[in-house]
Amino acid sequence: MGWVKVLAVAELPEGQRAVVHVEDKEILLLHHDGQIYAVQSKCPHMGAPLKRAKIEAGALVCPVHRSAFDLQTGDAKEWIPWPPVVGKLMGAVSSEKALPTYPTRIEEGSVWVEI
Repeated sequence: MGWVKVLAVAELPEGQRAVVHVEDKEILLLHHDGQIYAVQSKCPHMGAPLKRAKIEAGALVCPVHRSAFDLQTGDAKEWIPWPPVVGKLMGAVSSEKALPTYPTRIEEGSVWVEI
């Protein structure tokens, strides 16, 4: 599909997040530490929304089972660590999955995402 303009930079100040729809994808934009990231808006484990997920040590942490995904690569840093014991069992049953990420760029005052 290529590069798609998704919103004005002014609509996503530092520390803010927005969910945008591009074709059949729901993408979460995060403005964190001067960088704009674009990731799938739902956790690849069970589809929990990530809009309110915490960012810890460069990773987006799912609010449900605390799987952590690198903001730049989407690689799983932790896979279902919570709840204790049950999370480990769930992790053994559900294979580790990366969080899809999308390249971003700023051009002419807008945020663009490559799909």
